[in-house]
Amino acid sequence: MKLAVVGGGSTYTPELIDGFARLRDTLPIGELVLIDPATDRLELIGALARRIFAKQGHPGRVTTTADLDAGVEGADAVLLQLRIGGQAARLQDETWPLECGCVGQETTGAGGLAKALRTVPVVLDIAERVRRANPDAWIIDFTNPVGIVTRALLRAGHKAVGLCNVAIGFQRKFAALLDLSPSDIHLDHVGLNHLSWELGVRKGGPDGEDLLPGLLAEHGAAVAEDLRLPRAVLDRLGVVPSYYLRYFYAHDAVVRELGGKPSRAAEVAAMERELLALYADPALDEKPELLAKRGGAFYSEAAVDLAAALLGDGGPGPAAVQVVNALNNGTLPFLPDDAVIEVQARVDRSGPVPLAVPRLDPLYAGLVAHVTAYEDLALDAAVRGGRERVFKALLAHPLVGQFDLAEGLTDRLLAHNKEHLPWA
Repeated sequence: MKLAVVGGGSTYTPELIDGFARLRDTLPIGELVLIDPATDRLELIGALARRIFAKQGHPGRVTTTADLDAGVEGADAVLLQLRIGGQAARLQDETWPLECGCVGQETTGAGGLAKALRTVPVVLDIAERVRRANPDAWIIDFTNPVGIVTRALLRAGHKAVGLCNVAIGFQRKFAALLDLSPSDIHLDHVGLNHLSWELGVRKGGPDGEDLLPGLLAEHGAAVAEDLRLPRAVLDRLGVVPSYYLRYFYAHDAVVRELGGKPSRAAEVAAMERELLALYADPALDEKPELLAKRGGAFYSEAAVDLAAALLGDGGPGPAAVQVVNALNNGTLPFLPDDAVIEVQARVDRSGPVPLAVPRLDPLYAGLVAHVTAYEDLALDAAVRGGRERVFKALLAHPLVGQFDLAEGLTDRLLAHNKEHLPWA
């Protein structure tokens, strides 16, 4: 089996490598290709990847290349983990929206739209090249904003599935709190990427006992602390929102908070410098503890499970059901079929098929429908360009929604992204 990772020079790649090495029986990789134009970083991380494989006795070989077409040739699956513009662009996404009194964040709001505009055209070009090289290859997208990027891929007819680590993070946390194995936990995870709620925490499977009421009663304070939301919010809702819902439920408080401290982009950039220095040590043969602070916890395990399900025999097992980003196709009846939702799905070689989900209360369904409409406009702007399309997408976003505000944000977005948007 051959896997290719586009964006293999990311400082987060060793987390992925560690998962591939530990879970080699689940996903038997013969060749892993790391692809990245940043050759200095790529060689550094490629060398560490080989040491991790060697230490853990993985028989597969790790290769590196800056040549995308050569790297994806013959690949059974291609993982996308890109950041167009790097941490410098992320810093801008987190900064200029604050000038208008809006959340500065890399996946939602105006900053999230900027990232989508930079990213979608690049991802679509990569996907076309993958299709030419190997039309049977699956594309696993971990590139944010995952929902919009996955929708772009599927709309263009690619074999693609979107992946996020929010659900697996909740699964592991709840299992630890309840003293259960993660495989015993099934989440009623419903919504969109970075706009989801855990409506149930079931023991053993979709029809199992719902442990969520007891979880909130006994451990609500710990869950709320992780979400950085008041415990009262969880008690009143009776569900667990994704931590990204904080940008909606506490928008103004978050804006004040972000305006008074260094950006997350600045923190990550400093962390990346430390990580690269660690990776340069030829004695290092495991992922360093510092990497856990980089973000994306459990991504490697989620990626292994998904790739194994897509490339395996489709039989029953823990990897056959997983939270992914896939076409709605009637799962949420208030959304169009071609919307991309984030729910539990059965995954096999033919792709993901969403499982039936609990009815989504209007309190949540209204926001999901609103953001889905924004995502449709954002995708149109990313594919076709144009200031007016950017403006309409911003006006449609529930964190913007005002004419003058959308105008000011549009001006700033275009000014800060000219080098990445040929039409701007």
